[in-house]
Amino acid sequence: MDILSIIGILVSFCSLLLGNQLDGGDIGSLVNGPALIIVFGGTLGATLLQFPPRIFLRSLEMAVWIFKPAKLNLETQIAQIVSWSHLARRKGLLGLEELIDDIDDPFVQIGLQLLVDGKEPDAINDALELEINIRENRDYQAARLFEAMGGYAPTVGILGAVMGLIHVMENLSDPGLLGKGIATAFVATIYGVASANLIFLPIANKLKAHVFAENQAKEMIALGITAIANNENPKNIELKLNSYLQLSGNQ
Repeated sequence: MDILSIIGILVSFCSLLLGNQLDGGDIGSLVNGPALIIVFGGTLGATLLQFPPRIFLRSLEMAVWIFKPAKLNLETQIAQIVSWSHLARRKGLLGLEELIDDIDDPFVQIGLQLLVDGKEPDAINDALELEINIRENRDYQAARLFEAMGGYAPTVGILGAVMGLIHVMENLSDPGLLGKGIATAFVATIYGVASANLIFLPIANKLKAHVFAENQAKEMIALGITAIANNENPKNIELKLNSYLQLSGNQ
């Protein structure tokens, strides 16, 4: 569980509500159904128009990472790769075949299968790099979906404000309707700016950080498998892979 995400959300919204309360405002004044529909409905619609279904569905899957990111235990992975290198030296590359069915990660399965098939190290590296690039591009696009929402929300909020002011101008002769129109105008702007800067953009940046971390883990695995294909010394492989612990902060 990513406790910082929960704390961040609570601090952001509690600060706004507390500041509004201390300034003499009423929390109920920030609740406006029409503004909510205009801002979030319009933002969602524009986002659906921009992205294909597969990216939208992937973004929903990745949204879980905000509070429960995928665990990357690089130390365990390094130890596993080193054990593979020892096994390959004892039994040959075909000795790794029995491990493939026990691996849960499809990426690792691909790498081990290429090793067992006797592919050249360069061919293995190229195949794994292609797999990494495809996954990275897909996941970055999914993270950018929230970034796009952060761009649309303030603009849609302004549209909501203009619509509210239009209703104000239409009802100048009826003072009883002026307050409702003005409230929609200002609350729509708040919804747009607040959702963009307190929700959508932070989520996009957090997901990009997770995508980068996963990409580095995959790069490390690809390097280790390629090193095994090159018949490098297990100790040298371990030393080489340990550099990723510094980069990822997983020491």
